[in-house]
Order: sequence, then C-alpha cells, then structure tokens
Amino acid sequence: MAILSGVIEGEDRFANLRRFNLIAGIAHAVQVVIMLVLATDRTFPLTTAFLEFNEETQTLLPAQDTVLDLPLVYLVVSFSALSALAHFIVAGPAYDWYVANLKERQNPARWIEYAFSSSIMLVVIAILFGVYNVAALVALVGGNVAMNLFGWDMEMINDQQSEDINWKPFIFGCIAGIIPWITLAIYFIGTISGNEVPAFVFVIFILVFIAFNIFAVNMVLQYKKIGPWKNYLYGEMSYIVLSLAAKSLLAWQVYSGALNQPV
Repeated sequence: MAILSGVIEGEDRFANLRRFNLIAGIAHAVQVVIMLVLATDRTFPLTTAFLEFNEETQTLLPAQDTVLDLPLVYLVVSFSALSALAHFIVAGPAYDWYVANLKERQNPARWIEYAFSSSIMLVVIAILFGVYNVAALVALVGGNVAMNLFGWDMEMINDQQSEDINWKPFIFGCIAGIIPWITLAIYFIGTISGNEVPAFVFVIFILVFIAFNIFAVNMVLQYKKIGPWKNYLYGEMSYIVLSLAAKSLLAWQVYSGALNQPV
C-alpha cells in the first residue's frame, strides 16, 4: 500500500504511473516468454454437439464433433500478452489519451483490455473443468465481456467526486459477471464429486474467483472514497497490481498442474 501511495503522490504522478505501466508490461511479457519456453503443448478438444437425425431410432440426437485440438499454452500466454500490450500502448503512443481519461477519472483502455484478457482467463479455467463445447465457451465470454462493459459504463456516467453515485451499472455488471462463475461452479462440483482431483484445480477455482471479486471491491472503495482510494489514481494502480497478480497466479497454477507434463 505504501508503494502505491508513493507512486501516485510523487511530484509527477502521471509520469510515475507511466513507469509503473512499463514495469507491469515487462513483467507480463517476461512471463509470456518463460511460459512459451517451459510449457508443453498439451492440447484440449473444442467440440460442438449438434442434433442429427438417427434413422434407426427416428429421433434427433446430439452428435459431438471435435472442432480442433487446442494447445492450452497459447491461451495461457495470450491473456498475459494482451495485458503487456495494453500497458505498453498506454505508456507509449496512447499516453496522452490515457492521462486525459485519468483526469476525468476514467480508463477505457482498462475495460477494453479486461474484456479480452479476463475472458480468455475464464475460457482457460472452463477448459480445465471440462467445458469443451464451443457454444458454452462463447456464452461464458459474453457474460464476462458484458461485466467489463458495465464497468466502463460505471465510470462514464459517474463522477467519482460526487456523492450521488448511480450504482446500476455496477449491479448489472455483477449480475452479468456471476453467471459464468455459476457455470464454472456446476462443472467444478461435478468434477470433484466422487473423483480424486488434483489440488491445483481447487486452488485455481477458489483463488481466481477471489481475485476476480477483488476487482469489484476496488471499484467500490473508489466510489465510496475510502482511505487512499479517494484518489482515483490509487485505484488505477490497484487495478494494475491486481491484474498482474491474478494473471500470474492463473498462468503458473495452470503450468504447474497441466502444462509441465509430457504430452
């Protein structure tokens, strides 16, 4: 906490924030390289299950087909790579736009990046729990994207300095965001029921779920103006730290549990 306060209270707080984005971008990028070097290309099937007419039974029955065998490592590195790219863009060519938005207590870049990167994180978790159906994965992504767009809307329609906050976008975002986790919980419970499940499966579900919810807590603290969160930039710094921590946690848990084994 002291480190974050020091960054945003310096003589040039936006320059400090720019450096912090560069550091976070480098941290994400380094992990991408390490993961690509160390991880195996273990694959998981992406499937469809369309109805087909069975002439013997004279009924429509689902027929499952494998669309492709997806090397999971590419999904794992992609969410960190997207974060690295976003940090480098806001610290580089889009820096002036980034600062102008921060002065209005908004960061569209954050919500755009999260819509992509956190959705890929959910897909990775879903695949590990056995959600292979393409349509189901698309639905999970849709709910998560909606959650992040509501976060963007929350910032656009509210002035953090005002006492009159419209919480509807936050509430709607929470509703949209919890639906994918309900689906994951169903598969998680089904996976552990009567099976001896590796410890990393429990760790991923519980810790990443907590990490996702801490982002919502961070927003509440911003709009409630509690402690150092009175300064919007403190919340921005917290988002950066949370993003790095959540993505690193998931990436290395997946690596230790699924991507360091011979294919």
